[in-house]
Amino acid sequence: MDFDWTPVWLTLQLASATTLILLVVGTPIAWWLARTGSWLKQPIGAVVALPLVLPPTVLGFYLLLLLGPDGPVGELTRALGLGTLPFTFAGLVVASVFYSLPFVVQPLQNAFEALGERPLEVAATLRASPWDRFMTVAVPLARPGFLTAAVLGFAHTVGEFGVVLMIGGNIPGETRVLSVAIYDHVEMLEYGKAHALSAGMVGFAFVVLYLLYLANQRLGRRRS
Repeated sequence: MDFDWTPVWLTLQLASATTLILLVVGTPIAWWLARTGSWLKQPIGAVVALPLVLPPTVLGFYLLLLLGPDGPVGELTRALGLGTLPFTFAGLVVASVFYSLPFVVQPLQNAFEALGERPLEVAATLRASPWDRFMTVAVPLARPGFLTAAVLGFAHTVGEFGVVLMIGGNIPGETRVLSVAIYDHVEMLEYGKAHALSAGMVGFAFVVLYLLYLANQRLGRRRS
């Protein structure tokens, strides 16, 4: 049985890029949600959590309208000479960032909220600036949250289907990720290939979650 590794490699690239972007974008969002007393906390928190309850096809549909040639983002990217994002790898990354956002922001928010005020107040009495307090106190203490956020963001991106199919379609070598490849094999009654990919994803999910539990347990013991 010939095995095409291209969807595997493309999926790993997509998950890696998405996770990196989400950690950069999601950290300040999570910090603000954990620290703010603004009335906007609940509405913004609800917006961040929307992908948890929305069908992926709904999110994919509106992203397609937004990023398409007649959408505001599509018009902007065309004006900049970048073309349009749908049915490209860059479009997959954008869609994945939106779809996996709560899986990164919520663990980080929980980790920041668990810190309490005491460590930051102590750092403030030592004349540490807000940036220093964040980088030298909050981030190290929230390390388990960062680990959980990175693992969940990566794993969730690997398992995406509806959003990536709506935004990326099924272009071999460009947007045909693992979940779409499995769907194709099933549709063509190639159950052997579908089983090989599906079993690999099941094994991957189990190993990732198992290692995450072990890592968090070890970090918890060190902190205690």
